[in-house]
Amino acid sequence: MLLAWAAATAVLAARTLRLSLSLPTINVVRAAPSRNRLPAYLARATAIAAVITQAGIAVTGSVVRVTGSGLGCPTWPRCFPGSLVPQPHPEVATVHQWIEFGNRLLTGLVGLVGLACLVVAVAVRPRRWRLVSLAATMPLGVVVQAVLGGVTVLTGLTWWTVAVHFLVSMVLVWLAVLLVAAFTEGDAPPRWHLPGPLRGLLYTATTVLAALLVAGTLVTSAGPHAGNTATPRLTVSVPALTQLHADLLVGFLGLLVGLGFALRAAGRVPARTWRRYLVLVCVVLAQGTLGVVQYLAGVPEVLVSLHVLGAASVVVVMAALWTSCRVRDDLFAVTVGSARPLASAGTG
Repeated sequence: MLLAWAAATAVLAARTLRLSLSLPTINVVRAAPSRNRLPAYLARATAIAAVITQAGIAVTGSVVRVTGSGLGCPTWPRCFPGSLVPQPHPEVATVHQWIEFGNRLLTGLVGLVGLACLVVAVAVRPRRWRLVSLAATMPLGVVVQAVLGGVTVLTGLTWWTVAVHFLVSMVLVWLAVLLVAAFTEGDAPPRWHLPGPLRGLLYTATTVLAALLVAGTLVTSAGPHAGNTATPRLTVSVPALTQLHADLLVGFLGLLVGLGFALRAAGRVPARTWRRYLVLVCVVLAQGTLGVVQYLAGVPEVLVSLHVLGAASVVVVMAALWTSCRVRDDLFAVTVGSARPLASAGTG
């Protein structure tokens, strides 16, 4: 039954990611031809790939933890002293070595995607510094994560380093979703579809989501899945931390319900915003249910990794909802593709 639930949750997360990142067709005035022209689909594809890889590396990192492979490569940046790759070792199982080494290789893929985002953003003409700055956070984030990964290994998987490692991943997922929107919107100051009090409610919900993610990392830090059996855990009661995590989830859901009623009362809310709001509520409910099942089942490994996937999915949809609540008009027309330029009077 648990495996069936896990499969259903994975399918829901995949559909959520696809729906949340779907971009509308935008009609704009063509700019003058540029010497640096890139297909429009390339810009979208690289940004969406950044979302997928940033979320994916968080999930594979959880696989490293739940399989006890956190010290499969006990040194950094090499796997073993004098070797970049796994080596036969009497104290480290081969499977743990390759799980950890594979996760490190995936970091390279995330870095390549981040560089691709930056190259595409720089190639846009006229130059859009806001877009370039946002795209630059992708490769820079990979560098930060690589350093954090090294600190995590060299400190023996200290609980707070693992927690920070995950939280930085969630920040990068959020920024990647903003990058998807940035390729299809202008650079003027945002004009919100929502009145001031509603924006305040959206800000509050986002803040509570951040607190919810932090609480989740604390539960993990005190729980059984450290990445290595010898790793010291956070010495706080797991039931107490779990209760805090659950209370924040209830508060977050309450804010989402209030946001829904407020959106209906406000009127003139784009259909895209409503769709993303409904998807967000569904994903949060699924994630909360998965968390309860995970706790009652004794925190099985597969559900832990799916819960991480669910957390990344919540961040994706929340960021997508955020971008749909405001409009950035064009300061100028932007040419990116031979078929049509990328610019908009709205967000993705």
